[in-house]
Amino acid sequence: KDAAFDRDFSQRFAALHEQAAAGQLDDWKDSREGALALLILFDQYPRNAFRNTPRAFATDDQALALAKDSIARGYDVETDEDMRLFFYLPLEHSEDLADQERSVELATALSDKVLDYAMEHRDIIRRFGRFPHRNPILGRESTPEELAYIEAGGFAG
Repeated sequence: KDAAFDRDFSQRFAALHEQAAAGQLDDWKDSREGALALLILFDQYPRNAFRNTPRAFATDDQALALAKDSIARGYDVETDEDMRLFFYLPLEHSEDLADQERSVELATALSDKVLDYAMEHRDIIRRFGRFPHRNPILGRESTPEELAYIEAGGFAG
């Protein structure tokens, strides 16, 4: 989390994010580089540009569908390892346990640090069925167990 990075990233790519979210760049899905760019616009851009607002998660469904399609096409394994993670992050950001399990499976081919993050995300979904830190942002009521987890320093995004 870096406010200066968020500002710069937000300003530089706002128009492209809006175009992507509106489906105006869908032809990018037909190439590895284009799909990677779209994944960053759908998954990473909103998390930085709209941090702590519901809009941070507004294009998650698009990111997840594209990630699954791109992985099925083999775009991930055709990509250098340092960028391959961007194909897997939408799975890691999903609140569906099957997506989380797939994320961990795919992360085993990457660094131990990436695998550790994937397992941490999966374990949160196993435990709660969702990411508790998102509850206030998305207007969801937290359970006492979720509140205790956050208060004890649990994952906060």
